[in-house]
Amino acid sequence: MSQADNNPSSPKTILILGGSYAGLSTAHYLLKHCLPSLPPSSHHVTLISTSSQAICRPACPRAMLSPTIFPQSKLFVSIPAQFQTYSSENFTFIQGTATTLDHHERKVAVQKGEELISISFHALVLATGASTPSPLLGLNQDEEFLRKNWSTFRSALSSATTIVIAGAGPAGVETAGELGEFLNGRARFTKSKLSNPKMGIKLLSSESRILPSLRPSIGAKAEAFLVKVGVEIVKNARVASVEPQSAGTDDVSCKAKLTLSDGRTLEADIYIPATGMRPNTSFVDASLLKADRRIDVDPGTLRVKNGGPRIYAIGDASSYAPPAIHHILSAVPVLCANIKRDLLLACDQYPSSVTGDRLCKHDKRETQLVPIGTSKGVGAAMGYELPSILVWLIKGRDYWLWTTGGLWSGKQWAKET
Repeated sequence: MSQADNNPSSPKTILILGGSYAGLSTAHYLLKHCLPSLPPSSHHVTLISTSSQAICRPACPRAMLSPTIFPQSKLFVSIPAQFQTYSSENFTFIQGTATTLDHHERKVAVQKGEELISISFHALVLATGASTPSPLLGLNQDEEFLRKNWSTFRSALSSATTIVIAGAGPAGVETAGELGEFLNGRARFTKSKLSNPKMGIKLLSSESRILPSLRPSIGAKAEAFLVKVGVEIVKNARVASVEPQSAGTDDVSCKAKLTLSDGRTLEADIYIPATGMRPNTSFVDASLLKADRRIDVDPGTLRVKNGGPRIYAIGDASSYAPPAIHHILSAVPVLCANIKRDLLLACDQYPSSVTGDRLCKHDKRETQLVPIGTSKGVGAAMGYELPSILVWLIKGRDYWLWTTGGLWSGKQWAKET
């Protein structure tokens, strides 16, 4: 099966790959504010996602503990349902996975179930995001795969006595904090540490501190909160090998033996790797990628360098800014303004009214919020350190779940900004 883009009578395809924060937001914004400015029925938005559901991924460290912690109808939402208000003449959703991008021929091969289809595009937005080392901490495949791994993990907790988490960035610290409080409770206000925790939890940091993107004093506060829920922090500990190799990645419940770079060994009933993310760009030609496998874009316009006309990238798979949801949300209006401009110029529609490029300027000030359990947290916003109560209020209550309803439905993008 093939969808062509070279038939003059057919609408031109604006193809979006990825069904999370970047992809869904871009689709809504283009449908609301770009297509109405183009000639009627001249363009069509097609959104492709491996999963038919979107998830509030930051909530994974807490959501994986129990299915009753969050309302499942808010944690997972149907992507097609979020686009029901748009005409089928303007929008199509396809559940599938991009396998090859030919940016010269301007086609994408997509595995749709048992069928491999080819889709030609007039404009392409790469918003495929990134995968986590542990399948517990992100939507690496579809929602069924994530739910299955969560269920397996929950069953394994009942017989486990030791958990090792590798990686002391936000994902690792949040996971350690949630597990510590859930399994061990929290030490009283007057106690500096939890005595005799039920579950032995070790958090490994490859550096001499934790949360390296935040100032050391904030990391020290995070350490104090973690100790109060029974988490032991092991610093300068980089994992060199894992036996079996499937532990923590393909099998979330098997026992593991970890060998550290200095020769030390650790045993774990459950091993959770939380050492960053891998961009979902295996289908993209190496000539379009940077050394870290993110797509090489102009950081101002978000156009893909060397990709050809009307190819863009946004989100965790793109190089324009460090991976973070607030960078995605600030970039969406800029990206869509440039897509709109390029599409108008391509169809020679009112060229005199087309302005210059809009440029993305991401905020480089210290900004990161890290909940530690259900009532504590550390972080900074726009360069200012935040007290624990504010981290809880903004993120720690439900890991941004209060923000996603309007974003998934498109209400957040009701106005062109």
